[in-house]
Amino acid sequence: MTPGAGRWRRLPLRVRLIAGFAAAMLVVLTGAGGFVYLRVRYALDRRLDADLTAEQTAVAAALHDGTLDPRNPAIVSGGLYQILDPTGAILQASPGLTNRALLTSGQAAAARHGPVRADLGTLLPISPEPLRVLATALPADTTPPAGQPAVMVVAVRRDQRDEALRELIAQLALANLAALAVASFVGYRLARAALDPVERYRAQAARITDGATGVRLDVPPGDDELTRLGRTLNDMLAALDTALERERRFVSDASHELRTPLTLLAAELELALRRPRPATELQEALRAAATDTAALITLADTLLAVGVQPAPAADAPPTDLAHTVEPIVRRYRNAADLPDTALRTDLDPAPPVRLDPVRLDRIVTNLLDNALRHGAPPITVATATADGWARLTVHDTGPGMPAEFLPHATERFARADTARTTPGTGLGLSLVEAIVTAHGGQLRCCSGPAHHHPQQDPVPCPHRGTGTTITVLLPTTERG
Repeated sequence: MTPGAGRWRRLPLRVRLIAGFAAAMLVVLTGAGGFVYLRVRYALDRRLDADLTAEQTAVAAALHDGTLDPRNPAIVSGGLYQILDPTGAILQASPGLTNRALLTSGQAAAARHGPVRADLGTLLPISPEPLRVLATALPADTTPPAGQPAVMVVAVRRDQRDEALRELIAQLALANLAALAVASFVGYRLARAALDPVERYRAQAARITDGATGVRLDVPPGDDELTRLGRTLNDMLAALDTALERERRFVSDASHELRTPLTLLAAELELALRRPRPATELQEALRAAATDTAALITLADTLLAVGVQPAPAADAPPTDLAHTVEPIVRRYRNAADLPDTALRTDLDPAPPVRLDPVRLDRIVTNLLDNALRHGAPPITVATATADGWARLTVHDTGPGMPAEFLPHATERFARADTARTTPGTGLGLSLVEAIVTAHGGQLRCCSGPAHHHPQQDPVPCPHRGTGTTITVLLPTTERG
């Protein structure tokens, strides 16, 4: 980057816009003025050329008749003519043109082969005697002395034409300057009006950078680019606030849930080291510490899984829900040493879903853990299709959840009073809901006669009146 380009980029955007606009307008106005000037000059020159042609005809006729008298130039319109020999020397001329030839020797030689037009004197600076001349060859028998070829030159004054062009240039310059000033002022006002919302956005963003929360940009009504930018930035700020709140909740929940088991673990180890103990008691203390450590690791892993917003697997291949769920349930049944009657399946075919098997495994495993810990066998895992959705349900026949607890069932660490004596952290349903929602699905909890569905669901609550049913609705590849 050159130093000039660097300085240009450091200028305020408003200044650069006005400078660029003014430069473009200057080019346009200059081009338009030049076009007008050329057209006017062409029209004036045609008028002069017509006068020259008429004068040339009159001089040629007078020369042919022998009535051409330099002392009486009134026989021609302008009275300005010269007869030159091939070298450019004056043979005959009207009064005032006897001392200097109007053509150079080269122009005189060229006139023998065709008409030559030329302007003598400049438009600017002003010449004392501006002329426009026309030179043509004369037959040898009409030129004194007889038999000598010559060139006839006629001329008209350009004073009025040049004065008109100078006045035109002055008027165009003034008009262009006035137009440039007005256009620059209008451009400045437009640029200012266009960039004022951006400056307001910047000032409000600076407040947010300084730590202000809940601040949103003041977006004016309308649907132009800046208002759409403001709405997008407000959506981004809302997402950032949500992420920040989720992070704060995660830190608060993690510190709250980890503090108690860590304190118990430290107390157990301190008690074991307080006085000499038999090897059997030390082994028992170490086993208890190992169990607590494993529980802490599980809790930390679950906290991390819940704290990180799951990203939808947009590129995941289509997954057959029934065929993928069946081995997951079989593996869980074998690991938990449950009979077939305690953990049953009712897997009807369903259209494929965009959900990788790893996340589907986590969903099913968490739902089965929740049903086994807080419900009672038999537990039924079913798949089906409902109004264009793929449906996965896990139903147990336990005592169910209290109706007042259902709206909070998917919150982190939420546990019903009846479930506080059973193992668990209260994070399973929260993790399932996070995965399902990230993939465009819905999660619904039904228990006994009560039911809770955070989003509008296309199917009624099954198994109402018996135990607890957790329903997962996932969009199919056909639904998009």
